[in-house]
Amino acid sequence: MKIHEFQAKDLFRRYQIPVPAGGVAETPDQAQEVAAGLDAPGFVVKAQIHAGGRGKGGGVKRVGSPAEAAEAARALLGKSLVTHQTGPGGQMVRRVLVEAAQAFDRECYVGLTIDRNLAQPVMMVSQAGGMDIEEVAARTPEKIFKQAIDPLLGFRGYHGVHLAEALGLGGKTLRAGAACLGKLYRLFIDLDASLVEINPLVVTAEGGPLALDAKINFDDNGLFRHPEIKELLDPDEMDPLEVRAGKHGLNYIRLDGNIGAMVNGAGLAMATMDLIKQAGAAPANFLDVGGGADVEAIGQGFRIILSDERVKAVLINIFGGILRCDLFAQGVVEAAGQAQVDVPIIVRLEGTNMEEGQRILGESSLNFSVARDLKEAAQKVADLVR
Repeated sequence: MKIHEFQAKDLFRRYQIPVPAGGVAETPDQAQEVAAGLDAPGFVVKAQIHAGGRGKGGGVKRVGSPAEAAEAARALLGKSLVTHQTGPGGQMVRRVLVEAAQAFDRECYVGLTIDRNLAQPVMMVSQAGGMDIEEVAARTPEKIFKQAIDPLLGFRGYHGVHLAEALGLGGKTLRAGAACLGKLYRLFIDLDASLVEINPLVVTAEGGPLALDAKINFDDNGLFRHPEIKELLDPDEMDPLEVRAGKHGLNYIRLDGNIGAMVNGAGLAMATMDLIKQAGAAPANFLDVGGGADVEAIGQGFRIILSDERVKAVLINIFGGILRCDLFAQGVVEAAGQAQVDVPIIVRLEGTNMEEGQRILGESSLNFSVARDLKEAAQKVADLVR
């Protein structure tokens, strides 16, 4: 789960991680009001969307007065902002963050995530922060210092010192920086985050660290422990079909192809998408209905796939185990009776009650064909859309 920058900075404040003074606005007048309440010679107006690269995309504007802040907000609000992470369609800007502008000499980067290979949290820092941190990581990875942290021991004082030194900090600034990094780790662990980033982290004239930006992603599996975090979810930043699927406990992600895929099991779903690509086509979605789906959830998943206008054919790949093939077939048939099905369907059923599932589908009015195995199913559906 992602949240906006202004929400992440509110969490930073809770953990006493320094951030600029500011406030969020949904109208130009509100932006002007926020700026007028800040004791600063200049301001920064930042588009709030769930995507990086806002600075390069024109979503961060520095202005000199509250009136100019209102104009900057007017230029952003209600418009689609295109960055390298949004795709060509961009994302609609519905809020802006207005902050007091800051003077600084250089920009640093701090990130914290889980290293799956080490099975440990890893904090990454670099003196080469800012808008080009992706290029730094790709071209000069040696400029990024990484510190693995044993989750049983936690963040120790020497971790903070080593990381602060890697950022080029010294004296009182080193101590303040090390303390800030320790608080960042505590936030990461306490809130079950999967990613925390500060880019840039700068040092103020007083010698203290300041997070000019903030990004936090959360582990969805930990949200049941943090209802207050779950409330920060912004449905406007999500694909409507993904929101709809989530309400029914379905794992759905929209992709760029035109073959709808309906599978039970995440591993089987990924293998299905790989075979579709190998057959020369592209999946329109990832949809894992799970092993415990009932008829209603299965029907909802099928209708979600059909509601994507890009879908030209559907591949159903079910391995009957916990989810029986006959139960799945019943859900698909019931869903088809409530939606217009005008695309061909390729079905591959294996496992528990496979024959009964095929019988239910065969006696329905659906336009489908049966494949003997997954490779044949992928090839058939690819041929249909080619």
